[in-house]
Amino acid sequence: MNTRFLAVAALALVTACQSQRPAQQAAAQDDKTPVAKIGDTVITSAELDQHVKGELKRMEAQYLQSRYELRKQGLDDLINRRIVGEKAKAAGLKEEEYLRKEMEAKIPAPTDAELKTLYDNAVKGGQQLPPFEQIKPQIADFVRAQRGQAPMMAYLEELRKNAKVEVLLPAYEPPKVEVAATGPSKGPEGAKVTIVEFSDFECPYCVRAEATVKEVLAAYGDKVRLVYRDYPLPNHAKAPKAAEAAHCAGDQNKYWEMHERLFSTGRLTVPELKQHAKDLGLDAAKFDGCLDGGEKAKLVEEHKKAGEEAGVSGTPAFFINGRPLQGAQPLSEFKRLIDAELSRS
Repeated sequence: MNTRFLAVAALALVTACQSQRPAQQAAAQDDKTPVAKIGDTVITSAELDQHVKGELKRMEAQYLQSRYELRKQGLDDLINRRIVGEKAKAAGLKEEEYLRKEMEAKIPAPTDAELKTLYDNAVKGGQQLPPFEQIKPQIADFVRAQRGQAPMMAYLEELRKNAKVEVLLPAYEPPKVEVAATGPSKGPEGAKVTIVEFSDFECPYCVRAEATVKEVLAAYGDKVRLVYRDYPLPNHAKAPKAAEAAHCAGDQNKYWEMHERLFSTGRLTVPELKQHAKDLGLDAAKFDGCLDGGEKAKLVEEHKKAGEEAGVSGTPAFFINGRPLQGAQPLSEFKRLIDAELSRS
């Protein structure tokens, strides 16, 4: 069955379901509306919404991005079909015939030896196949299809270029999410763009993202403010204490120095955290007391909870003036969102 048809059908189903939302939501507008009872205890609509807040935000963001990508792919398909259709009509051929004729010279036919090697390798791999001569045409079609992908893309790109195609569909822009810019920061509070980063000192992708974040701050200067918030992942046992250590160092005005040291060394055991504090010239007794007493555990947990409510599920996660950017993305992705925000101010 045509997968594109299934995708369109799925989108239509989602749209149909959305048309029913106003009536459904009207009944749940009052936060005090009961949604369940356990004896005399009532669970309200507000409690339910708060409990699934993060998951709902992630689902909504995924839906919007999937919808955009489907429309973008559909637009590309329409453009290609329109251009090829006009070429085929001028040649007096159907679209499939025209493309086959155009691509024949661009895709070298596989030799019998190549086909036999593919067949033998498949059999050696345990596949149960009919005799070679019987399925030789199907193997040849498969090879030509594989080899034809790159030439076909290049050919369509050339057609689009000659047809002077101009795509006017705006680039995808994720909806804004409300995230409090609370935590250690770099840059002026009045900056036009605030980046809230949720990260984990034990996360290798967060280590990789550190270099990009530095590039962003260097490129935009006072136009950007960075706020760092903790999001220790469940499978990173050393991350919570490392986050606490950074805040304990912050009590002695050395948060960013400890932050840098944790990411650059990867040494995160409690003895190593205490050694970092000594190396940074901190008051060891004060630092050790803060770390051993768990004074910053609640703060780290508050950061993580804020991330969960914002829809964070992995690290690093960034919010650029509230617009989410997930993962260790290249500088170009940061620039795309930052430049869009700056253009609005």
